[in-house]
Amino acid sequence: MNAEEEVVLVHGLWYGPVAMSVLARRLGAQGFSVRKFSYPATTSHVLEHAQKLLRFIRQGQAAKTHLVGHSLGGLVIVKALEIDHDEGHEAIPQLSDGRIVLLGTPLMGSGVAQRVMQLPGGPALFRKVALDLCSGHNSLKVGTRIGLIAGSRSFGLGRLLGQSSEGSDGTVALAEADSPYLAARLILPVSHTGMLFSRGVAEQTVCFLRSGHFSDA
Repeated sequence: MNAEEEVVLVHGLWYGPVAMSVLARRLGAQGFSVRKFSYPATTSHVLEHAQKLLRFIRQGQAAKTHLVGHSLGGLVIVKALEIDHDEGHEAIPQLSDGRIVLLGTPLMGSGVAQRVMQLPGGPALFRKVALDLCSGHNSLKVGTRIGLIAGSRSFGLGRLLGQSSEGSDGTVALAEADSPYLAARLILPVSHTGMLFSRGVAEQTVCFLRSGHFSDA
């Protein structure tokens, strides 16, 4: 792997690009050229974030672009891929052979988001991405290129909202971080935030970007 193949990292809700720094450093140590995409998560719809992401990808110099997204960032990536494959859209060449890894992304919709929306002031927390978080996106048209890592260490917002400690990363349930269209899915003992700092998650991400499968899958 060399600088001709870059990885674009897409952060999740309330995290910001700095949260992807440890993962970026570990990917860089494996020879990837890494760029971090930044977007104001709650002030625009996922569709608008996806369009901005596609413009960001076009600005890159690499021949091939891989994508790695955490939580909401994964939904932004999936929407961007959908746009890129729509008829009438000028497809981005460097995305054609790139692989995608989603980290704790609620493709089936977030139960935590749904519960927060019922609380006083809840809608203000998510604003324009509320619907996307609640409904998810589980009709992946390019699933053969997408792998997902889900966490099973329950520590996070979900526990405060009554989410079961079984089958969850503390924010996103295992059943939510799934889709029948994925090429591969791996469950690791990490929390929703902890996966960003996990060496194991980084190693498995590298494995999928290079080979199209996880080493334990």
